[in-house]
Amino acid sequence: MLKKILLLTFIMAFSLITKAQENSPYSRYGIGDLVPNQHIANRGMGGISIAYTDYGLIGSPLNINLVNPASLGYLSNTRNFSNTIYDFGAEVDFRTIKSSTTSDKFSSRNLSTSYLQVAFPIATRKMEKRGIGWGMSFGLTPVSRINYKIESFRRDPAVDSINNLYEGTGGMSQFNLSTGFRKIGKGSHKNEFSIGVSSGLTFGNKDISTKTAILNDSVQFYKSDYELNSRFRGIFLKTGFQYAINLKKRGLLRLGAFVNLEQRLTANQSIINQTFDFDFSGGMVRIDSIYSVTDIKGTVVLPMKYGFGFTYQTNNKKWLLGSDFEQTSFSNYRYYGNNDYTTDMWTLRVGLEYYPSKAGATNKKYVEYLKYRAGFYFGPDYIKINETRNNLVFTGGLSLPLTTPRSIQTRGEYVTLNTSFEIGSRGANVASGVKENITRINIGIAMNARWFQKRSYD
Repeated sequence: MLKKILLLTFIMAFSLITKAQENSPYSRYGIGDLVPNQHIANRGMGGISIAYTDYGLIGSPLNINLVNPASLGYLSNTRNFSNTIYDFGAEVDFRTIKSSTTSDKFSSRNLSTSYLQVAFPIATRKMEKRGIGWGMSFGLTPVSRINYKIESFRRDPAVDSINNLYEGTGGMSQFNLSTGFRKIGKGSHKNEFSIGVSSGLTFGNKDISTKTAILNDSVQFYKSDYELNSRFRGIFLKTGFQYAINLKKRGLLRLGAFVNLEQRLTANQSIINQTFDFDFSGGMVRIDSIYSVTDIKGTVVLPMKYGFGFTYQTNNKKWLLGSDFEQTSFSNYRYYGNNDYTTDMWTLRVGLEYYPSKAGATNKKYVEYLKYRAGFYFGPDYIKINETRNNLVFTGGLSLPLTTPRSIQTRGEYVTLNTSFEIGSRGANVASGVKENITRINIGIAMNARWFQKRSYD
């Protein structure tokens, strides 16, 4: 009953907080404001994920790697445990936007969902004995968000004052189905190779509008409204691999890479240009339709993204250090044939993890089962209007087991609370520029339980 209550609670929470309210002016361009796509635990160490696989006391991953599907091959039936991982993440975003041309600034607090994923091993016991692992996952993750509302006033000597209101909502999400295979090599080193693939549906919408009012003391002008509404969807395909090199007493070196292939989304668009006025309740009333067209077919091209990285873990499994490099060819992005101020972007990530407990230990203090993480990431943003806006973010995190080690060892079930934070800025204080200071607090729950197994007796 407790499991059902938790599952229902998370599904309700997911439906309630999927819309964020951040007022980010640059989300007007491209596909919007990109959402971090890493697991909450990985965000604590700069977001390194490509060559990362998290292990717990039962020898199977505690968290789902959202970047490289090859890590799903490490889901296993260790010691007769074949558990399902349920992973949920959410974030609170504190954002301050400052203009370099005025003293004005805007602050907001936003609650949004980071991901909702389920993963489980599907390899048979015979496959496990032969050194073959096989896992699968599915879920829903956001890709980008569009949310802004900006008002501007300017003086035109010909007509007097002009008031413009720019609004936009929407974003992009993905439903994913992923699988990964792992094979343990022969010989004394027992190096491991894993490969994975992820596919599913990319879908979203982009709704933008511009309302203009001319303020004149002697002449009354109609207000104008220009709206552009788009819906798009299509199939995505991503593949990746990991190769673990056993350095014996010196530790474990893991290499990884992934490629997210270019996508061509089918789009449908409508355009409305009309005059309007407000009624007594503040609602918009159409006066005349100047131009209106619906069902405009088109294509949204999402560029290829690739990355590679490594992690090194000490032999006692207490320390882990890693780095990722990611590149996205956003210069190839097209929205109905337009580039929309996008340019190529890259991101360098560096992070480390410290785990005080020894693998398999059950008699230590609780604090020795906490995982501590730190890191940073840096790189240019993919939207470029007047100049390149650089991102520099420092991160930290902590994972806390909510299940006793003895219970994990005997039943193979666990609940982990993952937390992390990100503090950084985007943009620079230059003429006609905008700088954003962003702080994110991320919280996730990973539950590993035997939900889909029938009980049996030997």
